[in-house]
Amino acid sequence: SKMTVKAVKMPCTSANVYTKVPDGGWGWTIAFAFFVVEALTYGIIKSFGVFFNDLMESFDETNSRISWIISICVFVQTFTAPLSTVLSNRFGHRLVVMAGGLLVSTGMVIASFARTVVDMYVTIGIVSGLGYCLSFLPTVTILSQYFDKRRSLVTAVASTGECFAVFSFAPAITALKEQIGWRYSLLSVGVLQLGIAVCGSLLRPIVIREQEEVKAQPPEESTETKYMLENEQTCTSIESIDSGVEITTSPSNVPGKTKAEPKSEEPKQHGQNPVENNSTPPEPKTKLLDFSVMRDYSFICYAFFGLFATLGFFAPSLYIIPLSRSLGIGKDHSAYILSAMAIAEVFGRIFAGWVLNKKPIRKIYIELICVILLSVALVAFPFASGFWGLMTCSIYFGFMLGTVAGTHIPLLAEDDVVGIEKMSSAAGVYVFIQSLAGLAGPPLAGVLVDTTKNYSSAFYSCAAGMVLGAVFLALVRPCKTGLCHHHHQQQQQQVEESTAGALPELPDDFIDMDIGKAENSGKGSDSV
Repeated sequence: SKMTVKAVKMPCTSANVYTKVPDGGWGWTIAFAFFVVEALTYGIIKSFGVFFNDLMESFDETNSRISWIISICVFVQTFTAPLSTVLSNRFGHRLVVMAGGLLVSTGMVIASFARTVVDMYVTIGIVSGLGYCLSFLPTVTILSQYFDKRRSLVTAVASTGECFAVFSFAPAITALKEQIGWRYSLLSVGVLQLGIAVCGSLLRPIVIREQEEVKAQPPEESTETKYMLENEQTCTSIESIDSGVEITTSPSNVPGKTKAEPKSEEPKQHGQNPVENNSTPPEPKTKLLDFSVMRDYSFICYAFFGLFATLGFFAPSLYIIPLSRSLGIGKDHSAYILSAMAIAEVFGRIFAGWVLNKKPIRKIYIELICVILLSVALVAFPFASGFWGLMTCSIYFGFMLGTVAGTHIPLLAEDDVVGIEKMSSAAGVYVFIQSLAGLAGPPLAGVLVDTTKNYSSAFYSCAAGMVLGAVFLALVRPCKTGLCHHHHQQQQQQVEESTAGALPELPDDFIDMDIGKAENSGKGSDSV
């Protein structure tokens, strides 16, 4: 029987070599690392609302000015996503995530000594924001490579790290501030984020060598069939037998001067020359950043969905505590509301992963339903009154946020969007497009709050963005297989028909005729 893992005893710094996607193995360690990275990146970002009132009082600034701290952080995190993709493809995921962890920790530690809000813009906004990007995106990308059938479920469960972080960090930081102040509390958070670098050291790269599976094919091909296969694949003459076509027959069936060495199929797909067996398979030929996904209509619609949906991802977590305080709810109870939202988000992520893991299901439609319900949750916040009303809205919002936030990036690996082959580049471009909303979302909500003197306007702006995101998400599947794709296919077919009309039709047995002529000419020359 064929072994799935080619090399088991490898040092932690070596790549894991598989003949197919393992759906487990070292992937479980990657999943745990992703859980911790989520907790120390997005978990901290969403818990930053506990510092909101302290920063307003210390720096004597308005809501919108303080909102720019997280806004710049989210913008830098998403805007530099292509850089994260390029660095990961060039230096590997492990080194990039470890460097990101150091940047995140450095920015937070220096921010604890900030004297103005501008200092916070630079330290948390730029330095930590870049570190968040280098930490999160490579981790979720390599996790998707280790899983196939269980990808949705494992990614959803591992992404609950940020929910547990919000649940535990919000009350813990609130209590810590009462003892040592917000500055030393922020310093403690920065030291804790050094754990990202430790998780980065666990990210072993994965290599899938699919060419080994070719050896298991039955060797009943005749010589003529090999010639036909080669002629169809390379469009060259019959004599170009060593043109990079995979030869699946046994050496006994191969002509004497022909080398029966299996070649990698990857170079053929990209129009490149075949590589030798002793060279590293396709990694050197991987593009550092593939912008060809921008020509895919379905990806463009999905990117616009992410752009508008991002408006509703961060602002509610920032403004839920100020909203509760404006309703007369105490500090402790406000922290409990944020924690309840985080716990509900855990169940939402697990539920979404379980549903999307079902076989006969169109995942993009499930995502659309969740986005619509999330829009309803955002609209419900302004109508809440009292502790239990706000608690109910927070639990509902947290659950629906979990169904969307834990799945929108892994869904890029689905064929309805771009597929697993282009996920690395697509994730970088997708998160890059989200950067505009990440920059504008919290400050826009802050301006509305300062203008209307009502925190409800912040939630209305988030709901409007989420509704627009749902519209573009509804267009992803039609653009992939519907009207746009059908119209483009018709144009290609017309061009092919016009081109084919100018070329003479060749008989189906033209290869056999050429072989026969070659054999007759050979016999004639021998007789002479």
